[in-house]
Amino acid sequence: MNRSRFAFSSSFTLRLLPLAAATAMACAAMPAAAADTAAATVPRAENAYLSQLDAAARSARVSNVDYVLDFTLTGKENFSASTTLAFDLKDNASALTVDLDKATVKSLTVNGKSVTPQYNGWFITLAAQDLKKGRNTVTVAYERPHSTNGEGLHRMVDPVDGRVYTYSHFEPAAAHQMFAAFDQPDLKGTYQINVTAPADWTVISTTRETRVSADGAAKRWTFPRTKKLSPYNFSMHAGPYKMWEDSSGKYPMRLFARQSVATQIKPAEWFKYTKAGLAFFDDYFGVPYQFEKYDQILVPDFLYGAMENAGAITFAERGFMYKAEMTAEQRQRLAGVIMHEMAHQWFGDLVTMQWWNGLWLNESFASFMGTLATAEATEFKDAWRAFYSSGKQDAYAQDQRSTTHPIEVPVPSTQNAFDNIDAITYSKGASTLMQLRHLLGADVFRKGVHNYLVKYQYKNAKLDDFIGSLGQAAGRDMKGWTQQWLYQPGVNTITANYTCTGGKIGSFTLQQSAPQEFPTLREQRVQVASFRRDGEQLKLDRKVAVTYKGASTAVPGMVGAACPDLVYPNYEDWGFVKVQLDPRSFDSARAHMEGVDDPLLRAMLWQSLWDGVRDAKLPLNDFIATALANAPGEKDYTLLGDVLGKVVQSKHYLDRMHLDGAYTAQATRQLEEMSWKGAVAAKGDDNFQRRWFGTYLGVVGSREGLDRLATLLDGKTTIDGLAINQDLRWAIIGRLNRYGYPGAAALVEAEQARDKSDTGAAAAIAATVSRPDPAVKTEWLGTIQDLQTKLPFSRVRTAMGSLYPAEQGALAEQSAAQRLAKLPELDKAAGTVYMRSYGPSLIPAACTPASVARLQAASTGMTALSAGTRRALLDTLQEDQRCVAIKGAMTAK
Repeated sequence: MNRSRFAFSSSFTLRLLPLAAATAMACAAMPAAAADTAAATVPRAENAYLSQLDAAARSARVSNVDYVLDFTLTGKENFSASTTLAFDLKDNASALTVDLDKATVKSLTVNGKSVTPQYNGWFITLAAQDLKKGRNTVTVAYERPHSTNGEGLHRMVDPVDGRVYTYSHFEPAAAHQMFAAFDQPDLKGTYQINVTAPADWTVISTTRETRVSADGAAKRWTFPRTKKLSPYNFSMHAGPYKMWEDSSGKYPMRLFARQSVATQIKPAEWFKYTKAGLAFFDDYFGVPYQFEKYDQILVPDFLYGAMENAGAITFAERGFMYKAEMTAEQRQRLAGVIMHEMAHQWFGDLVTMQWWNGLWLNESFASFMGTLATAEATEFKDAWRAFYSSGKQDAYAQDQRSTTHPIEVPVPSTQNAFDNIDAITYSKGASTLMQLRHLLGADVFRKGVHNYLVKYQYKNAKLDDFIGSLGQAAGRDMKGWTQQWLYQPGVNTITANYTCTGGKIGSFTLQQSAPQEFPTLREQRVQVASFRRDGEQLKLDRKVAVTYKGASTAVPGMVGAACPDLVYPNYEDWGFVKVQLDPRSFDSARAHMEGVDDPLLRAMLWQSLWDGVRDAKLPLNDFIATALANAPGEKDYTLLGDVLGKVVQSKHYLDRMHLDGAYTAQATRQLEEMSWKGAVAAKGDDNFQRRWFGTYLGVVGSREGLDRLATLLDGKTTIDGLAINQDLRWAIIGRLNRYGYPGAAALVEAEQARDKSDTGAAAAIAATVSRPDPAVKTEWLGTIQDLQTKLPFSRVRTAMGSLYPAEQGALAEQSAAQRLAKLPELDKAAGTVYMRSYGPSLIPAACTPASVARLQAASTGMTALSAGTRRALLDTLQEDQRCVAIKGAMTAK
């Protein structure tokens, strides 16, 4: 799945974790038979979640699962269905549960006998006396509302034409929101599915249908039995989707989207990257693609970026639909996400983790392989640079938070499955795999992966199985590496320490450090490089590969080189480590950025400067001055996006700080002017022009700048070469509303009249709620906090993210105390999907000491919050502390 998802002593680790997590770790250490016996004697908890212990007890008794699923879809709010489960049961000494969420059960048959359902709204309990040792068959007939929050079988009514679309989404454990199931990854099964649906609908599933026949006014779709899959990897999608086909590759490919958005889809691009990826992975893994056909479906209201359902991958419309030609960045993102989900078809679908603590490995591996495939099988050869500037930086930031965690963590129940699915799960994990590839060698790594896939195909596997396959291929014991990298949190910092004598390096060591709370020092292989000034250029003088470990490692290969003007100790980004430049190198980076030929090194030097800002060592205004001097001359498209992203973040910090004096206004005007001039100067290069104009939209806030936007909207001003399409019109209207520009509210109404799409409706909500109007804030906060609102969750989530822009600190303060006080109540009632959006968006932070103190008090008092919400609270506190420190570094200068 794409979502744009560690060595203390064991006693210390247990103390840091929540009680439930510690219990799960302790149980994991028990012999399997003892754990099964312990779980079997305790009835399953009466709640919506499945614990790891209950899952282990069930999988110890159940095997050889087969499903026959029958659905009747009408397009209305409810659907009816039946599930027939056939499975082998080791014993009938105790009851057995089958997961089914919020359904109205019409009938239950167990081994041919009609029984009264024992059903609590979350799972059905099958009595021991109705079961038998050996093969059992259970049939459940039921009715259920479609989901509207993106899980289960989601339903959406297209506001443009009234057509109804449905799609399924099950990860981490939502299959039982659509059918009765043993909803855990280690009970793989086969699925034979039959669907009755309106005659103009298309039904898509893991396999290709074998028959479609008339059934009155509807049609009956019959699909063959699938290969063995975990429940979360199976899927079914149905609606009047537009379909494109391509049979030019080894496997038939199809692409689906809603009828009303079909003109925004570029099927040729999709098929080009899909075909290239399938060929690449077939060759790399040495195991052919197993699911026979490759369908991809763009769906509305999707919670995440994409999902790797076997043979029928879903993608969020918002990330891959454009009302203009795609930029290079957008095409690269499309290619990267296609490759990420495709890698999952082998690593995740073919071989699946045993329990949700292994989800990180699925996501890390897909992130690693997706980037590798993008770099090697598409035109985007700089994919690893893009990974460095985006995902890897997110991982560094996450790993420096107080809520950081090991890559592999306990998951006590399905409620906790996504508690730690973040940049560490995806990008730090991918970076460690890249590091492992450097340590073992590319060929050895590939051999180990191949052996793993062959050995465990159609089965479940654990981390030890994967690492064991790599270690076996390398002839190396991997336990030490695994302990350092996968079970210990935190990021290390390396610094070059050298002396020069007579113009030559006399001594050179790499110094490795770790934060006090996460003190592990790691073994890692990197390249150290030194550079000398040649006029205004910084030229590579020497590079040396070195495997370092411990606090200090000598690098004899650097001794005797010319005394450098700049040293970079992670050249070409082999390692996952934060680089602290030595003082001379730091000054060279600031003064001679344009003199660095290598764009990856430039990106890394920019990141070192930005790290200085975030660590309150480099004043933000100094960074802005460096950006103003250097960004206009940047000719590398990928790197320019990275630098301009940091420019927009700089403006965000300025807005949050609410500094006295004229600096913010001056900086705003300078950033506006730089971005505007960049857009004008980029005439003839659509990629650069749209990148610069997007930055202008991200920083504009002065009256003069907003006037300029307004005249762009009405056509009185133009930028030669830039088309103001529907997406840009909404972006401009949103910015004008956010700053309370005169007449902005009327612009929203007028634009809604011309754009009836659901994306237009979402943009209108974002623009409306962002207005600096106390009445608007009060009304929309009430809607957001009303858990019975009829507004689709996708719209509620849009409102959450737009309600309090950074510069509206005074307005945000008016509801800050109420939002914080209401947090425990919402957390208890709203559920994890809601809170994953609410917490990061609406926990109040004002970049003041008083705000920090308020959050500290809440973190001390609100100890009963769910793990995910408490983490959001602690992250908000730490970021507020960071903002105050950055502000202090500016004002102290």
